[in-house]
Amino acid sequence: MASLYIHFPWCLAKCPYCDFVSYATDRESIDHAGYADAVLREAEGRVRQLRARGNSLTLGSIFFGGGTPSLWEPQELGRVLARLRTLFATTTSLEVTVECNPTSLDEARARALHGVGVDRLSIGTQSLRAEQLKFLGRLHDPDGARLAIAAALASGIPRVSTDLIFGLPDQSIEDARDQAFALAATGLKHLSCYQLTIEPGTQFGERKKRGLLPMADDAVVADAFLAVEAALESCGLRHYEISNYAVPGEESRHNLAYWRGDEYVGLGCAAFGFTRDTASGGPGARRGVRWRNAIDPKAYVEATKHLRTDMLGEGDGVSMFAESLDGTALLRERLMLGLRLAEGVDVGRAGDELGLDPWTPERLRAIERLEARGRLTRTGDVLTIPRPAWLFADDIASRLF
Repeated sequence: MASLYIHFPWCLAKCPYCDFVSYATDRESIDHAGYADAVLREAEGRVRQLRARGNSLTLGSIFFGGGTPSLWEPQELGRVLARLRTLFATTTSLEVTVECNPTSLDEARARALHGVGVDRLSIGTQSLRAEQLKFLGRLHDPDGARLAIAAALASGIPRVSTDLIFGLPDQSIEDARDQAFALAATGLKHLSCYQLTIEPGTQFGERKKRGLLPMADDAVVADAFLAVEAALESCGLRHYEISNYAVPGEESRHNLAYWRGDEYVGLGCAAFGFTRDTASGGPGARRGVRWRNAIDPKAYVEATKHLRTDMLGEGDGVSMFAESLDGTALLRERLMLGLRLAEGVDVGRAGDELGLDPWTPERLRAIERLEARGRLTRTGDVLTIPRPAWLFADDIASRLF
């Protein structure tokens, strides 16, 4: 099982907290058809590369991210999607998600996306407060967010999600909770709720470095996390991953695949891909390769015209770099990502898949110490983080490396 990610690198504006590769432009300046052509050239080349390596992937999800892929003309996005369905084997329950901003989504566009095969939308609401949206550099206002959600729900798209950012400067615990309640009340069956994170290289990162960015108190942010959780679970949304809530059965299959360590193919400017080697054997025999595409859109489009199909990774004409990952590195990633899930991570199964013994003496001692502190639970081969300790997930996972 695998996933496919397509990166659309353009936005109407660059948000100051965003560290994704995106470029501010207007709709008219985007070569919608030309970019679709480039993605399809890459897709056809990647399929040949994977076949040459012996990788036979069946897609469980396709995700259009960015950037703002709802800016992409639906007929061009649909042309890409239709071809991908013929290039790759897919499951009967294939999930197809498009990320949307309220400024580029109305009912007509949602219906058009549904018409070309999209069955899930993820809307970047981020906040329902005007002053917070201004601070975050968003172009929409609270009414715009509400209208976009209502339009998506009315369009016939069967699954709709939205994002909420909490942990903003001067935001009260009650405000974070009330916004979560308000979004759940719209009838959404999936919400992603993220603490504001300041990343290096962003506008916010530069302002923080110079001491010019107001920051929320850590204790208030922690309490807001718990308040949001209580609010959404009282509305019937299960807290299935540290930042994600869903009515049972409505979880994001695409993101679950990442957290569970499945393979993924990345297409488009700046996209990442990852596949495992097909050979297996003794300890550490299972390896993988991760690659990343050129991050400049014009360079990417031109490079797809010269993609080599006899190799995968750096030197193939499109990838800007590639890294080989051994079984130990892959297990560390599986722990870091899998422990974010309520279901935890089956370490024994991961070890079998990767061809190594995961229960080293050092790791067993670390597990015992974390269990004694109430930070970790082991049930057979499965490790989970108890809910009260989710706030410490990254630190817990790093102690198991």
